[in-house]
This record gives sequence, C-alpha cells and structure tokens, in this order.
Amino acid sequence: MIFTVTLNPAVDKTLRIPNFSVGQVNRVESLRVDAGGKGINVSKTVKELKGESTAFGFIGGKSGEYIKEYLDAIGIKNDFLWINSDIRTNIKIVDTINNTFTDINEAGPTVSQKDLEKIMKKILDAAYENSVLVLSGSIPNGLGSSTYKDIIEYVSPKNVKVILDAEGELFTEGIKASPYLVKPNKYELEKAFNIKIDNDLVLIEVCRKVIAMGVKYVVVSLGENGSVMVSKDKVLKAKGLKVDVKSTVGAGDSMVAALALSIERNYEMDYALRFAAATSTANVMTEGTQTAEYEVINELINKIEIVEINM
Repeated sequence: MIFTVTLNPAVDKTLRIPNFSVGQVNRVESLRVDAGGKGINVSKTVKELKGESTAFGFIGGKSGEYIKEYLDAIGIKNDFLWINSDIRTNIKIVDTINNTFTDINEAGPTVSQKDLEKIMKKILDAAYENSVLVLSGSIPNGLGSSTYKDIIEYVSPKNVKVILDAEGELFTEGIKASPYLVKPNKYELEKAFNIKIDNDLVLIEVCRKVIAMGVKYVVVSLGENGSVMVSKDKVLKAKGLKVDVKSTVGAGDSMVAALALSIERNYEMDYALRFAAATSTANVMTEGTQTAEYEVINELINKIEIVEINM
C-alpha cells in the first residue's frame, strides 16, 4: 500500500486566461476546480496508474468537506484529521498564448504540534514493513522545519520506505533521517547545497552527497532536459521528450506517484525511471491540475530513452 501525506492541502482553481496581463482586467476563458496539495495529487495519479493509496492530512471547513467528498467520489481512500480552520485555496493561471503558468498559493491554516502528533499516530497505525510513505509539499503554519524529519524517524521502527519531495529546510532536515528516496529538482538541490549545478558531473556529485547521508535513491527532475536517477553504484538519465506542454502543474507529483508504485511493485531501476519520466511527460501534456491519462503514459514509456552515465 502507498500512503500519501498532505499536511497543507488546497482547493486548486485553474483559470485559463489567454494573454494574461498584470495590472489589467483579465477575462477567464475557463475554470477548473480540483482537490489539491502535492500528496493528494500523488494519490490521484496512483489511482490513474491502477494503484491504491490512502491519503492522510489536515482538512477543515467547507473546502475540507469538498476535498473529502471529491476523493470519496473517485474512490481514493483517505483518513484525514479535521481541524477547526478552513484550508487554503490555490489559484493557477494558465496563459495559453504566452505559454506561462502562474501559481498564487495561500499559506494555509495554523495547526498545532498536538495535531501533528495525532496525524503521525494515524500514519504509524496504518503503515507496515515495506509499505511506501510519500511526504510532499509545504507545511501549514505552526509546524517547524523538522516536521518531515520527525515523521520519518517516528515511522522508522516499521521499516517503511519513505519518499521525500520537499524544498528548503524541510528537505535539508528531512534527508538527515535517511528517507528511502528523495525527488528534488535542480533548483532545490542548488539551494540546499549552496552550489551552482551547470553540468551532469556537478549534479551527480551533489546527489552522491545525499546518498552518503543514507538515502538509497535520488531522482532529480530537469524539466525539458529529462531526469536523473542516482543510487550508490548507478547513474541513469532519462532524456527529455519534445511534447506540447499544456501545464507543468503537478508534473513532479506525477513522477513521485510513478516512483512510489515502482517501489511497491519492485521495478528495476531503469524501468522505474522510464515509468516515472513517461508519467511526468504525460502530465505536462494535460491542462490544469488534471492527472495524466493511463493510455498516454503507456504510449510514452517506450519512447523514453534511458542512458547509463559511467562516472
């Protein structure tokens, strides 16, 4: 089973505004509303990929009710902790003329350390050896930068395989607890290690620093340039495919979903990267916060070129 954790979920509103202009009156061409937050996005993609997951997180208010009803309606198991505050709304602006994607994300409610302890107990009670736990996204006000590190250490007695997808101090603190796999992008690695990554050699050196901290796999998304997967003794690169990009929203979450399923299904490293790259590529070919379609992913898998980098 895959367990996803979304501590700061959101209702995502995607506005399509051709030729979006700052400081001007803009006309919305179309509006789409989805249950969002990175962990929830992972659960949605896992379902599209014929897998199962249980979503954990904080929800509250009318927006929280919407998210639960949404997930219940599409058959995604969930075990949320209800809080007294309404959760946030995020606005995604898609400009189809200038090919830009603008995110306007609210901070979210304030939760207590006691609330976090309750969520951690829910996760620990559900998890079992070799199950996959996905920790991703931002955290709400009231929680500290060691939040993901604390969760990883809390579930460690059950030998859970943790995927960490976070940035800033959540990432740098989280890797100290040796998650099974981390999925930063190049920019996040540059910030974490205060280094400029301008070639594959530097990228791999940084990934190996993370591996040395007890992480088994590092997967780095490189946008149109593909992605890299690094283990202790192997480096693979998935070359990017040229496709019609309709939205980059959720591309990383789609990749994480495929990686989670790859771990659960014991895929070999090369196929895991191929599967993840195909899923992420299919995601950018869809509009707004919609998940990639299973049929499109299957069509792309054999088009992904994987090369081994010998260092």
